[in-house]
Amino acid sequence: MSEPQTVAPSKPAIRPPIGEVLHSCRKSFYFVAGLSVVVELLSLAPIIYMWNMFDRVLSSRNMTTLISLTVLVVAVYLFWSALEVIRSKLMVRLSLRLDWDLAADIFDASFRRRVGRKNINIHEVLGDLLALRQFLSGKGVIAVMEAPFALVFIVIGAAFHPYLALFTLIASAVMLVTALSQQKVSSPALKAANDAQGESSRLASAYLRHSEATLALGMLPAARRRWYQGHRKFLQLQVNASEASNTMQGISRFLQHNIQSLQMALGAILYIQGLITGGMVIAASMLISRSIAPLQQLVAHWGEIVRARQAYDRLNVLLKEDGKRAEAMPLPAPKGQLSVVALAGVPPGAQKPVVYDVQFSLQPGQALAIVGPSASGKTSLSKLLMGVWKPARGSVRLDGVEISEWNHDEVGPHLGYVPQEIEFFEGTVAENIARLGTVDPDKVVAAAKLVALHETILGWPKGYDTPLGDTGFSLSGGQRQRLAIARALYGDPKFVVLDEPNANLDEIGEQSLIQAIRHLRDRKATVIVTTHRPRLIGVVDMMLVLNAGRQVGFGPPKDLFESAKRTLADAAAKKAAADAPPPAQLESIPSQGSSA
Repeated sequence: MSEPQTVAPSKPAIRPPIGEVLHSCRKSFYFVAGLSVVVELLSLAPIIYMWNMFDRVLSSRNMTTLISLTVLVVAVYLFWSALEVIRSKLMVRLSLRLDWDLAADIFDASFRRRVGRKNINIHEVLGDLLALRQFLSGKGVIAVMEAPFALVFIVIGAAFHPYLALFTLIASAVMLVTALSQQKVSSPALKAANDAQGESSRLASAYLRHSEATLALGMLPAARRRWYQGHRKFLQLQVNASEASNTMQGISRFLQHNIQSLQMALGAILYIQGLITGGMVIAASMLISRSIAPLQQLVAHWGEIVRARQAYDRLNVLLKEDGKRAEAMPLPAPKGQLSVVALAGVPPGAQKPVVYDVQFSLQPGQALAIVGPSASGKTSLSKLLMGVWKPARGSVRLDGVEISEWNHDEVGPHLGYVPQEIEFFEGTVAENIARLGTVDPDKVVAAAKLVALHETILGWPKGYDTPLGDTGFSLSGGQRQRLAIARALYGDPKFVVLDEPNANLDEIGEQSLIQAIRHLRDRKATVIVTTHRPRLIGVVDMMLVLNAGRQVGFGPPKDLFESAKRTLADAAAKKAAADAPPPAQLESIPSQGSSA
């Protein structure tokens, strides 16, 4: 007797991120579909009313029948309208549910994609979410739900006469083919136009971010020319898409006008031959119109449906590439113990590493200076240490946790970072120092005092309430750098990375930075600073030397300086020995005072 075979359970289908959200709302969609069934059946009320009006009321001249039918149909209309209102409100709430569940993830994914140096237009992304939400709350989704009911009305038409059902079937098929043809013709052109518009807008935004340098260096004509090349491409593609769509819409309107007249002609022919009554002619005409109406609505809202589909695909690609991080158990605040092992880093979008084989460790309260010539990899190493870039090889662990995998919403308040390119957000000085979070006045003032900026801020137009950002108060280079350091020091962080923090500082600013580093060390924070200036080296415990992306030295600054001196002395001695003439040449050189 053979053993029973076991069948492996089938794996559930993997849904796209937005599909998963829509699937969680499936009960609501089923309810909306049920409402649509009732609404479509109620749409037969005017057809039945007109049928009875011509065949029973007008022939019998019975006022009681007329009043009864009219009261009944008004009650049906009231119920019909109420169901449509309920259906519309439910779809609006479903669209809001989609926004509530996805907006934050899409916003975060856009930021992470931007950090990964991939083309991203936040306006286009949020516009895609808006298009999807408007589709769910508009007529487009209703047109999709109502389209299958064309078959129901065809079956009902067969009860009047088979020819009416056949005509309705042919007309519906023609309208469906027209809709599919319109999609096939207009969808690729519309997608290409939207992509070109997004790229053109992204390029314009990039130029506007550097408007001052562009204008001062006379680069505006070149920038305008490059932007207009993309803009002209978008215009041409949009014209192509519009012309293709207009052509198909013209064909659709031609068919609609003909169908309306042909259906009346067919009904008249059947009436003349005595196959249907006069009331059936009117009812059949309305029935044919009602059966074609869902497909006409589908054609009318096809552009909206196409835009929603494209937005759905683009947002799914964005969320899939980003990958929503699984919820993890919250970890305790870091103490600042750093361990870097065999670290190698590759910039996002590149193939060649810019940092190789970096390895060191720091204890809480220690400070490290990273030095090296320009393009040696200091800034790249800073981004790896902060977890902005993921290591291509090796690891950066803070308190034993890989920092690039640590949820930055959780660990970020315990970190401090000053990038080379400093930007401030729309908001007040206090809000920027507080990292756009809840402003703690004591902590804001303490951070400003650490960099000797408190008195300066009080002298600004509105003090700590002075607005910053693109349209806010203009800061000097030194003020921007000190304010960025204050933001990095806000909240007493335990791990601080400062990338060239003294590049624009004067004597007072640099002295305040040194005092701030000493304060962080006293508070047992781990500090890493990249610098070209020797003054900061005197306040650190360790020094790491980079050259062409490789670690060539690590240890106390004094030991590295002594080693560097010996290396330079040995190199100078070797060079002197190489340049010295051989003994035979020395003998041939005449001594001073000898005759020629």
